[in-house]
Amino acid sequence: MYGAPVTDEKDSRDDAELFRAAVADARPLKAEARVEQGPARPAPVPRQRQRDERAVMEELLDPPEPGEDLELETGEELRFLRDGYPPRLLKRLRRGQFVVRMHLDLHHMTHDAARHVLLEFLTDAVDSGAGCVRVVHGKGLRSRNGPVLKIMANRLLRRHPKVVAFTSARPVDGGTGAVVVLLKR
Repeated sequence: MYGAPVTDEKDSRDDAELFRAAVADARPLKAEARVEQGPARPAPVPRQRQRDERAVMEELLDPPEPGEDLELETGEELRFLRDGYPPRLLKRLRRGQFVVRMHLDLHHMTHDAARHVLLEFLTDAVDSGAGCVRVVHGKGLRSRNGPVLKIMANRLLRRHPKVVAFTSARPVDGGTGAVVVLLKR
């Protein structure tokens, strides 16, 4: 028969007695002077990541590049797919085949406030692992200057490095007044 050797209670008592007999003459070692540890080191600061994020923010705030036509009409659909990704990704996004994990509504915000909130929202969405989000920017029907927030969102999302694709939402989800955004994981 294979397996562990069979031991009984008597053998284990004998082992314990043998151990006690072997260490009976032992005495504790003298405690030598110990070195006190200094205060705990501070947590590391991801300086390069902070510099990268600042550079992205500055780039997003730059004026449009020559040839970058971002003038939009009120009811115009938005679509964008970053180079290197398959076109079927944009089709699936347009059909609503991705689960929207987070939602942001920019209604009633100024251009600058909406830009700031949208940047923070995208950072939070990427950090939390939300692969797909919806941003409601409105159609600009009540704005004297046209769809200001729609133009800002279109420009910012195209330039944001974590945005893979975006498209106007399905009519039930806001239509041309909202975009569904697919983010890099």
